[in-house]
Amino acid sequence: MPNQRYKIVSNQGATFTLMVAGESGLGKTTFVNTLFQSALKQHDDANERHNKFTNAHQTVDISIVRAILEEKNFKIRLNIIDTPGFGNNVSNQDLWTPIIDFIDDQHEAYMKQEKQPSRGDKKDLRVHACLYFIRPTGHSLKPLDIEIMKRLSTRVNLIPVIAKADTLSPAEMETFKSRIRDVIEAQDINIYTPPMDLDDPASAEHSKQLIESMPFAVIGSEEEVEISPGNFVRGRKYPWGVVEVENERHCDFKKLRSLLLRTNMLDLTLLTNEIHFETFRSLKLGNLGSEKGDDDLSIKKPRRLHNPKFKEEEDALKKFFTEQVKAEEQRFRQWETNIVTERNRLNQDLEEMQAKLKTLEEQVKKLQLYKK
Repeated sequence: MPNQRYKIVSNQGATFTLMVAGESGLGKTTFVNTLFQSALKQHDDANERHNKFTNAHQTVDISIVRAILEEKNFKIRLNIIDTPGFGNNVSNQDLWTPIIDFIDDQHEAYMKQEKQPSRGDKKDLRVHACLYFIRPTGHSLKPLDIEIMKRLSTRVNLIPVIAKADTLSPAEMETFKSRIRDVIEAQDINIYTPPMDLDDPASAEHSKQLIESMPFAVIGSEEEVEISPGNFVRGRKYPWGVVEVENERHCDFKKLRSLLLRTNMLDLTLLTNEIHFETFRSLKLGNLGSEKGDDDLSIKKPRRLHNPKFKEEEDALKKFFTEQVKAEEQRFRQWETNIVTERNRLNQDLEEMQAKLKTLEEQVKKLQLYKK
C-alpha cells in the first residue's frame, strides 16, 4: 500500500503556492531565484521602479509567476505570488487590501469549483505559505508590518523573514530577532510553527531548530563567488570577505529552504486546506445562511483598491471597444452616404429616361398625325 500510494502521488505531482510580501527593495525577487536556483522571476528595471516610487497614487500589484519543477520524477506545479508596490507610499492606509482580497478570492474560487458536478480538474491557487520580508532596521517592527502581519496570519501560513541579514552583525541580529518575537507575541500574531514529532527525535530536533530560528534571517544571491581555488558557492563578496548563502553561521537560508521545500511542504498544504480554507468556508456559509434568497456562495464585497495591471487591461479593452464602435459608426455613415448618392444617381437616370420616353411618345404622336 505505501508503494502504491507513493506511485499515485508521484504521478499526480503537487501544487504549491508561495507568496512573498513586504516593502520593495528587500530582495524578494533575488531570494525567490536563489531558493529555486533558477531565474524564475525577472528583476524590475531600476528606472521603472524609480518611476513607480515617485507615483503618489501607487497601489499594490499582484503578479503571478508559474513554473513546473521536477526532481527525481516528482513534479511540483509552483506558483509565486509577488506584491510589488507594497509600503512605497507616504500614506499606506489600507494598502494591504489587494493582498487580503487576493487570498480570499482564491479560497472563494476553489470553493466554487467544489460545487461543480465535475471536480476532477480543479485549479488551486490558494496560498500555502506567505513569506513576509522585514527590513533589517535593528529596532523593531513598524506599525505597517504589524498591521499586515495581523491580517495575513488569520488567512495564511505566515512566515516572517528578515531580509538582507548581512547588514547586521550576529549580536545585532539576535537582538533584532528577540524584539520581533516579543512584538509578535504581544500583538497576538499567529505565525506558522512546524509540528514536532516526539516519536522521531531527529525530526523533533530539526523542528525545534526551525522554531528557535524564527524569524528567519536570509541572504539572497544569484551569483557564485570563489572562496578557494576551484570552490564556488552562492554568496556575496565584500572587501572584508564573502557571505555564503548556504552557510548556517551566516544566515538561516538553509533552514527556511528546508521548511518550505523539504520537511514541511506537506504540512503547509494540509494546514491551508484543513484550517485556513475550512475557516473561510465556514464563515462564507455562515454569511450565506443569514441572507435570504441568496443561493450563491459569492457574496460581493466592496473593493476599494484595484490592481493597476488589471485596470490597464480593462482600460485597453474599453479603448479598443470604443475605437471599434467608432470605426463601425464611420463605416455605417459612409455606407449610408454611398446609398444616398447611388439613390440620387438612379433617380436622376430615371428622370432622364422618363424625359426621353416622353419625347419619344410625342414623336410617335406626331408621326401618327402626319400619316393621317
